[in-house]
Amino acid sequence: MYYEKIIEIIVFILSEMKNNKQLNEVDVNNLSKLGYSQNEINTAFSWIYSRFYTGEKAKAIQEISVHSHRVLHDVEKNIITSEAFGYMIQMRELGLINDMDIETIISKIMVSGYSKVYLEDIKIFIAGHLLEFEDTINPNRRLLLNEDESVN
Repeated sequence: MYYEKIIEIIVFILSEMKNNKQLNEVDVNNLSKLGYSQNEINTAFSWIYSRFYTGEKAKAIQEISVHSHRVLHDVEKNIITSEAFGYMIQMRELGLINDMDIETIISKIMVSGYSKVYLEDIKIFIAGHLLEFEDTINPNRRLLLNEDESVN
């Protein structure tokens, strides 16, 4: 659940940035009121900054894909609900995942043994894909904060 909350915050922040806000202009007070912890909010900001930020705008906001959308094969349609696939497309449009990420996630789903993947399931797959630890030994390369850490 922790990872899905971070993805929800990331989606909120990137949606705000699509409305021509800078990263430092995003008002996160509502997130706190909705029950997100300061650690979750800090982790989301840290992830966005480490993944996308290059200057004044996030790459994801500037480089929205104009390519066609992936169409699910009949077998994939039987497993992945339209709501779940729509969420995946939304994440692509926000720049959180790309076409190759979609292929990777769909492949993982197809070999996972799921008989049906709903919205909550796809959120877990996407969170796992995005927030996967790249280097758990070196703390300077971690994408997630421990509960007692903060971003200064």
